[in-house]
Amino acid sequence: MILVTGASGGLGSLVLERLSENEGVWAGSRTPDRLSVNVPTRLVDFDDPGSLAKGFEGAEVVLLISAGYAEDDVVIARHGAAIDAAERAGVGHIVYTSLSAAGDHLAFALPHRWTERRLMAGRTDWTILRNGIYAEMSIPGAAEAAATGRFTGPLGEGRLAAVAREDLADVTAKIVAEPAGHRGKIYELVGEHAIGGADIARAVAEATGKDVVYEPGTLAQLREALTTAGVPGWQIPIVVSTYSVIAAGFMAETGGDLADLLGRAPRSALDVIAAAVA
Repeated sequence: MILVTGASGGLGSLVLERLSENEGVWAGSRTPDRLSVNVPTRLVDFDDPGSLAKGFEGAEVVLLISAGYAEDDVVIARHGAAIDAAERAGVGHIVYTSLSAAGDHLAFALPHRWTERRLMAGRTDWTILRNGIYAEMSIPGAAEAAATGRFTGPLGEGRLAAVAREDLADVTAKIVAEPAGHRGKIYELVGEHAIGGADIARAVAEATGKDVVYEPGTLAQLREALTTAGVPGWQIPIVVSTYSVIAAGFMAETGGDLADLLGRAPRSALDVIAAAVA
């Protein structure tokens, strides 16, 4: 049996779409009654370790999608509880969606690296998918740019090897369906081309036929805007660090394993963004 956790999230639901015709696929979520999926569901709540024994029962392969929307200690506790329960349930292989190696300076990197180390020290076989930052994360800013004519964000001249979430879902589903050949492997899944703020502005302009300019701004302006908007305190450093690390040039490295695992050229991040605003 294959158990996909985080089934209510974007990547999890995309993976389930690709696995829905496979036998023995289940979706795990803290709210299984709300899932709209074509596979059986069960309760898997990382914040309720008592629910996990039954949640992982019978699973041979588990896709552990990072539960990263919280402070580091909360995320580490969630992932630790999930891996402990999977080991007790006799799960044979865990596939974990981690963070690209280039992201070590990001504010949310620590729980990913902790989870990788925990898997390596554990009793199950494992595969680690080090995902780059989604191209789709630029879509809200691109949509605003389409409306205002300005793409803003303190990226400076930095560039990002953004990756299409659909490509990550394709790779993840392929590995989860046949994990044996990926035992003990760490894959770097980043985009083939690094994009910057000016590229995104140009893509929005071409998709909409409007004049769009790139205005970088500063990290202080971003932090003030997030605070004014009432963004939770723990989340602000994550957002600010993401812009800061990209601007400093740490997220521009391309290549990795994506094309080889896909067996084709990856989707263009700029095409993903343009399609969303066209």
